[in-house]
Amino acid sequence: MKHQRVAILGASNHPERYAHMAFRLLREHGHEVLPVHPALEDIDGVRVVRSLAELAGPVDTLTLYVRPEIAEGALPQILALRPGLVIFNPGTESPSLRELLSREGISSVEACTLVLLRTGQF
Repeated sequence: MKHQRVAILGASNHPERYAHMAFRLLREHGHEVLPVHPALEDIDGVRVVRSLAELAGPVDTLTLYVRPEIAEGALPQILALRPGLVIFNPGTESPSLRELLSREGISSVEACTLVLLRTGQF
């Protein structure tokens, strides 16, 4: 299994939130996790950046845990980041954003990161 650099837009430090569960499970699977949240400093000792624009280096997967309008507002940063895949977790779906990403050659999927990890599809 190839370990990936995975950015989480909408990362959370609250254990009951799906974004936090994904953060932990991605790390358990050996992935490098890059949490993104405008108001957090760190999650479990991992530095959090305030925006996608602050990420350095390539990102294999971007997983979304924000409302569609927030993700849509981040389109310029997503395009600049050019992740290999964008995962629209439940509640983050945006057909218009998926269409724009597709036009730019960025793959996306509507799926649950937790399910993908637990079923060996990630």
